Amino acid sequence: MVAAQNMLGRQLRFAAVPFFWSQHYDVAINYVGHAEQWDRIDIDGDPGSHACKVIYWRGDQQLAVATVGRDLDSLRTEIAFEQQTPA
Repeated sequence: MVAAQNMLGRQLRFAAVPFFWSQHYDVAINYVGHAEQWDRIDIDGDPGSHACKVIYWRGDQQLAVATVGRDLDSLRTEIAFEQQTPA
């Protein structure tokens, strides 16, 4: 909708939180946010068991979260990022 409105001259900023998901056989991978560069990652859970959350940080700022088998964590992260993003 933002793209269409901007084509009509509105000059709106696209501020949606980026995300994607991918399904590889029975493993769902979700990614919320954007982290081109980071200086730390925290891993909660066991990637080998297909149940983990990986948080990407720059300093004390959380940039993105990748989850495997933790859809609720992914949704909570998306909501938290949306609440931080100015309209």
